[in-house]
Amino acid sequence: MGKLWLIAARPKTLPAAIVPVWCGCVLAWKLEGNWSAWLAFCTVVGAVCIQIATNFFNDAIDAEKGADTVARIGPTRVTASGLISRKAVFVAAGAFLLLAIACGVVLFRAAGWPILWIGLPSLYLAYGYTGGPFPLAYRGMGELFVVAFFGIIAVMGTVFVQTGEWREEAALLGFQIGLLSAVLISINNLRDREEDATTGKNTLAVRLGDLPARLVIWAEIKVAALSGIFWFKHAIPSLVLATLPIWTLGTYLAWRVLREPAGKRMNQLLAMGGLLLVLFAMAFQIAALVWGTGNELRFGPKLHSGWKSR
Repeated sequence: MGKLWLIAARPKTLPAAIVPVWCGCVLAWKLEGNWSAWLAFCTVVGAVCIQIATNFFNDAIDAEKGADTVARIGPTRVTASGLISRKAVFVAAGAFLLLAIACGVVLFRAAGWPILWIGLPSLYLAYGYTGGPFPLAYRGMGELFVVAFFGIIAVMGTVFVQTGEWREEAALLGFQIGLLSAVLISINNLRDREEDATTGKNTLAVRLGDLPARLVIWAEIKVAALSGIFWFKHAIPSLVLATLPIWTLGTYLAWRVLREPAGKRMNQLLAMGGLLLVLFAMAFQIAALVWGTGNELRFGPKLHSGWKSR
């Protein structure tokens, strides 16, 4: 049974929750010379719990709507396969949201009301991504959701928790990470395009068609790479080096996406996209460490309030 729950949690998707917090903490350290390990821990645990809850809701709701069928060529979905009941999956999703709320309380005490502005929509959209009156995944808005919540908002929120400031640098980093995370969902939707078209799941790939959907993935990778130029504007040119994995592995991935027939081999490209996201985070940390300006690590919470900007 434990293995089934692991399948439902989709551990290969978790880098999309971890990388924004990881890089956000690195950026906070780069900007301020210090960071709080305790707040970082609560932030990443909360983000991972929301990601797992989203995956559970997606598994149960797609099965209920008939979006996952026997023709599926992606990983096993436990509800549609009858391996775990829909009710049990919903209960598990709710439990992970409660864990996320517990982490959010810690972050609220440290950073104040802005955490609610970030946290409440994130909690709802764990369900609203595929459920509710306007499910984003069924309206072709999945990529936009990922860029916004798993990119810009996640990184800016992490940096705010650490520094008490909303920073333009965090928006830039979040945009890059959001695009690389969107690559994952775009490949997933390209792989499932034909099945989704028959079940009413109108993803962006379904709406655009095969070739435009492939070009979207190419554009996500290229724009993420080119956006690195703006680190010169923020007088941190060393962080441009974080785009090296995008120019190398990302370019190869984009080439494969344009040539690979839709099918099970897309799962290899999906794994490559996850690796690209992790390699970007590693390159970002190395660039920040090698050309860093501070390295103070605090293990206690940093309490702050207010709204600052630079």
